[in-house]
Amino acid sequence: MNKTISILLICFLIASCAELQPFMDQYALSQPKPLSSTEVSSGLKEALKIGSKNASSLLSKKDGFYKDELIKILLPPEAQSITKNINLIPGGAELVDKVVLRLNRAAEDAVSEATPIFVSAITEMTIADAFGILKGGNNAATIYLQNKTQNKLQELFMPKVKASLDKKLVANLSTNESWSLLTKNYNAVAGSFAGKLASLEPINTKLDAYVTEKALSALFLKVADEEKLIRKDPLKRVNDLLKRVFGELDK
Repeated sequence: MNKTISILLICFLIASCAELQPFMDQYALSQPKPLSSTEVSSGLKEALKIGSKNASSLLSKKDGFYKDELIKILLPPEAQSITKNINLIPGGAELVDKVVLRLNRAAEDAVSEATPIFVSAITEMTIADAFGILKGGNNAATIYLQNKTQNKLQELFMPKVKASLDKKLVANLSTNESWSLLTKNYNAVAGSFAGKLASLEPINTKLDAYVTEKALSALFLKVADEEKLIRKDPLKRVNDLLKRVFGELDK
């Protein structure tokens, strides 16, 4: 009798398990799988691509540089003596203002072509310790991108800057032409008797490397801002990959 009951009980359990199996399988499928390093790496790259596109769009607008005091491009450090001795240069203040405006206009123009350069660098980048970067600071991925691609980006970006510096962007005058006019007037004063007494040194600075450095620094700064938004605001995670990867930070 006991043997019969045991057999019936076993059969019941087997039948119950068979009926429950589809539900168990469905439950297992519905459970999120652990993030892989490959997924995290792809998510970080996606965030940087979106960030670079948004940053480029923001900075390439008129006054994207010029009216942002945090990134506005001023005269190169070696040319600060021009500002200090502005009263010695005929029309000096106006010339400086025009050069500063054109420096920023050149940067805004060059940055408009930065997105493909950034996206290419991000696509080719191998992200080591993806989980460490994901769990890092608000700009951890941007810092990693900068450390890995700075030299390459500078090399690729400088021709765009050179072209913008030579382009007639404001009042039919290029940035380089405006800069040459300013430095020519200043160097004439520096070479005069009064200039020598004041120990003024001629200025022969080339703008392409200077503007390239400033423009790239601004781009990285704005990409970092975009990365922070994606990390902090779920609404900024505009696709499933970003939601899955950066959703890990909400836990």
